[in-house]
Amino acid sequence: MMYNYIMETVLLGLGSNLGNKAKNICTAIKNLRCHELITIKKISSFINTKAVSKFKQPDFINAALLIETLLSPEELLDFAEEIEKKMGRTEKNNHRPRIIDIDILLYGQDIICFKNLTIPHPLLHERAFVLIPLKEISPNFIHPILQEPITSLYNKVIGY
Repeated sequence: MMYNYIMETVLLGLGSNLGNKAKNICTAIKNLRCHELITIKKISSFINTKAVSKFKQPDFINAALLIETLLSPEELLDFAEEIEKKMGRTEKNNHRPRIIDIDILLYGQDIICFKNLTIPHPLLHERAFVLIPLKEISPNFIHPILQEPITSLYNKVIGY
């Protein structure tokens, strides 16, 4: 394991639109909490949202977490995908209904562009279902590319 030696503040987005959606989010949080190198600092409220997809699908429950971790972004992604698979998610990036989706939205002030991981999440500043829970748990977190706090990005999307 090649983890960071500096504790990093990370914002995660969670979503579910299959089965018992709230229970799915809670199960994902419980699994994240089990990792010795992840500390969950804040959990947002769970919000009901319409699916944003080219496919007709059930509504989502979304939430956000503020965590601290020594895991590298790649290790955190691997662990998140391990949880998704353990919970029954079989495909990634297909925009179909899913039992759980765990996205790394922001990893400190890092800007990462790998084949399978882009941080900040490229659409977070456009999506109310991401910004509403992020604003609740970390309103002053600065987007490393846009150099604006979450509250400002939220206000642009919501229209305040």
